[in-house]
Amino acid sequence: MGRPLRILDFDVENRPLTYWQPDCPTAEITAVACMWAGDHDSLDAYLLTPKDDGPKNLLLWFLGWYNEADIVTGHYIRRHDLPIINGALYELGLPLLGPKMTHDTKLDMFVKADIPATQEFLLETLKPVCPLGFPVSKQHMSQTDWRESNRLTPEGLLKARARVMSDVHDHSHLREEMLRRNMLRPPRIWNPGSGFSEVTEGRHR
Repeated sequence: MGRPLRILDFDVENRPLTYWQPDCPTAEITAVACMWAGDHDSLDAYLLTPKDDGPKNLLLWFLGWYNEADIVTGHYIRRHDLPIINGALYELGLPLLGPKMTHDTKLDMFVKADIPATQEFLLETLKPVCPLGFPVSKQHMSQTDWRESNRLTPEGLLKARARVMSDVHDHSHLREEMLRRNMLRPPRIWNPGSGFSEVTEGRHR
């Protein structure tokens, strides 16, 4: 009998770093949170701090989770989170992300039109609840909060940690509700062009 699949919920936060042309900033990852699906006690986060010489340790921390996962899931991860992470790994000369099965609560939704697909809108519309019966809602960050967070101040780091962990927690309940309502297509492979596309398992033991 095979082991259960390990499904990783994750999310990243990032700040503008440089401009390669007007109104087109590049990004630097400032926080990442991970959680094994169905195990809320595993929820954890790693934040970029003023003591860090770049995001190397943050990225290595994430790789440990990613390489253990059979499937990774999040909101808009195939076009935002995963490419940003892979670009940061490339810049620092670290091992790139290999192909992985992904489940994206934005890109794998049913076909629709003229309706928002943000995580905040979906949470407000579907109203998932946590096991304790409380409604799940996205934690708001004002422009002042984001500026403080991106400057890596002590108060800003606390806000960034709360936000990125909230996003992962909320997403886990959102995905469960969308699956319950048959609103998601099956997972699909994300292949960034490194490694072998036929290798999709997370762990080899």
